Amino acid sequence: MAAEISSSGYKEYVAGLLAGVAAVATGHPFDTVKVKLQKHNTEAHMIHYRSGLHCTARILKTEGIKGLYRGATSSFIGMAVEGSLFFGIYSQTKLYLQGGVQSGEPRLQVIVPSAAFSGAIISFVLGPTELIKCRMQIQGTDSLVPMSSRYSSPLDCALKTVKTEGVKGIFRGGCATFLRESIGNAVFLSVYENVRYHMHSNIKASSSSYSNLADIGIGIVTGGLGGVAFWLTVLPLDVAKTLIQTDPDKNCPRNPFRVLHSVYRRAGLKGCYTGLGPTISRAFPANAATIVAWELALKMLGTKRD
Repeated sequence: MAAEISSSGYKEYVAGLLAGVAAVATGHPFDTVKVKLQKHNTEAHMIHYRSGLHCTARILKTEGIKGLYRGATSSFIGMAVEGSLFFGIYSQTKLYLQGGVQSGEPRLQVIVPSAAFSGAIISFVLGPTELIKCRMQIQGTDSLVPMSSRYSSPLDCALKTVKTEGVKGIFRGGCATFLRESIGNAVFLSVYENVRYHMHSNIKASSSSYSNLADIGIGIVTGGLGGVAFWLTVLPLDVAKTLIQTDPDKNCPRNPFRVLHSVYRRAGLKGCYTGLGPTISRAFPANAATIVAWELALKMLGTKRD
């Protein structure tokens, strides 16, 4: 059984890498707006934006398109590695829990632990790259970060963080990232797998001509809905993560629930969901692109999904 599980496992990792790159290419501008909203609109001394569109307009006016792609280098690297590990580990763990046999109807008792485990593992890769990305993103338009304290590149950010905070500084916000990824991905893949199964079943039952175009359409819908479910579930944890990772005080609170309590006292429930607009706007297309890229890559590599 072990040989059966691992025989084509590398294909899941390769396909996952391509899926991660597709996610960043599609969703990074939305992510930049989300991070700036979370930083500016939850702290009293920052310049506040009226909406995601207001923030986007400010960035485009002062920095142009490149401003929306601040921190994209670390994101491409991080998401490529993360996508590879996530989809590879998820597929292999799910197959192992199924006894090495492909299963038709999705089972939550298999999907949830497989997805949560995969999310937990990738959080250790994603944490440092997200810290660098967020610190790069809050620079630029309307930033109160002094010019002398700004980073010239993602590498400069990483080196200065390690120099001032030690190696553990690069993992700041790790607890929030761990919780976000394990809980969020359990929700994401539960929605994706179940909606995908029912859509495939209904389309195959009602149509004799089943095409690759239908597969892409299903991938768009299931990936998009899964992504929206992910972010509706864990956005408060993401708000806490952003605030922890971008706080200039290296001795700031690291407990995400303590940070969220502080945000709630200051801005209410709305504050805990700061950045919801650009997050949901990003969630559907970015996750749709992720799933379509993953499924097409698997198909090109000769691996059939159950």
